[in-house]
Amino acid sequence: MTLIALFMIIAAYLLGSISSAILVCRAMNLPDPRTEGSGNPGATNVLRLGGRFAAVLVLFCDMLKGTIPVWLSYYLGINPFFLGLIAVAACLGHMFPVFFQFKGGKGVATALGAMAPIGLDLAGALIACWLIVVVVTQYSSLAAIVTVLMAPLFTWLIKPQFTMPVAMLCCLILLRHQANIKRLLEKKEPKIWNKNKPLPDNDGDD
Repeated sequence: MTLIALFMIIAAYLLGSISSAILVCRAMNLPDPRTEGSGNPGATNVLRLGGRFAAVLVLFCDMLKGTIPVWLSYYLGINPFFLGLIAVAACLGHMFPVFFQFKGGKGVATALGAMAPIGLDLAGALIACWLIVVVVTQYSSLAAIVTVLMAPLFTWLIKPQFTMPVAMLCCLILLRHQANIKRLLEKKEPKIWNKNKPLPDNDGDD
């Protein structure tokens, strides 16, 4: 591993540790997403707490946390394997933020942002997949899981040299959704628009 790759891995983790959900909620005088709703500082929980504008802002910022370090590393000539590690580091920062007591989100938006530099065609395919599943089923977590499962296939079809790093990233996201998978199988997972039903901790938020 080169020094520049190591530096980018550390920088990606630190950037990922900046919790967009917490900062946006503070700026907009919304409840703390760690203690309200599902208790998960992600865009889906912010949608429930503060509406669409706040959620879109969180989603955009979370995606940038993945895009910026991977895009910069790509143009620095870092090879695909280390690009995968940099993407994983950004997602680990989002999931376990050093600046916010290591309590973060599921990393879906950050992972999507990290994959975006591979190409707009891949980013479009992933976004379309997520939107189709969430519109049809109304489950944010199921949309995330299906998109993550499809991501390596889409990557292989578009730019196969990045399949392994994308697969590494997807495995990490799936591990964070174990509880969601269990609740989906038990038909206990809350739907994205359900504001009345009590929410389990760490539901399907990204």
